[in-house]
Parts: sequence; C-alpha cells; structure tokens
Amino acid sequence: MSTSEGSRSGISHFFLNVFRIAFALMFMQHGAQKLLGMFGAEATVEMLSLRWWAGVLELYGGGLLALGLFTRPVAFLLAGEMAVAYFMAHFPRGWIPIENRGELAVLYCFAFLFLAANGGGAFSVDGWLEARRRARTVD
Repeated sequence: MSTSEGSRSGISHFFLNVFRIAFALMFMQHGAQKLLGMFGAEATVEMLSLRWWAGVLELYGGGLLALGLFTRPVAFLLAGEMAVAYFMAHFPRGWIPIENRGELAVLYCFAFLFLAANGGGAFSVDGWLEARRRARTVD
C-alpha cells in the first residue's frame, strides 16, 4: 500500500504531512520530559522503568514519525502505547476521558491510528522511498 495512493489532492497531501509532523513534534516533547528532564519536568524517570520505555517510544517514535520513516508500523505501535497509557493511568479514575484527564492519550491514540491507516504522506521518507521504488519499476 502506497503512502500517496488514492484520489487525494495536493492540498490533502500537504495537510497530512503538516498533521504528521505537528503531532510527532508535540509527542516527542513528552518523551523529552521523561528522558531528558526538559520542558518543565522536575526530574527524569528511572532507567528501564515502564515510564522510561514510554519516554523512549515517545521521543524516538515521534522522531521517526516527524521524518515519515516507517510511519505505518511506528504509528500503530504508538497508538497501542497510548491505549495502554489510557487504560493503566486514566481509566481507573473513571471512564470519561475529560473527567479522568485522559483526553490527550485518547487523541494521540486516534491520531496515530489515522497515520497508521494513511501513511506518512508524499512528503515523507516513506513517500520518497515509494516514489523511488515506482520509478525503478517503470524503467
């Protein structure tokens, strides 16, 4: 399945890429808080703890998404991380996301599912590799 297939217009490709990059950069900040103590974090998390692994996924997975490299599998993995985060940290405090402060985890989960279904877009490393592969098969 191609990252640029279908009847999308140029503007749709543009906004898919803006969406992917913006969400990835925002998500990376959560990983940077956990691993590097940046952006208002009081301390870093303990190495190899569950929160540390979440930080690794957020920082490096977000970086891969920002580049648009391995977009579909990375986005699917990150959607799973956000689902686990919601059910472990938020759901025990109630089932309505706005009441249990889990709305951000739910939004990230569904945004990543959207990216897993739609790919990185034409202006991503995945899109560039796909275009290159297509050019080779035409020759």
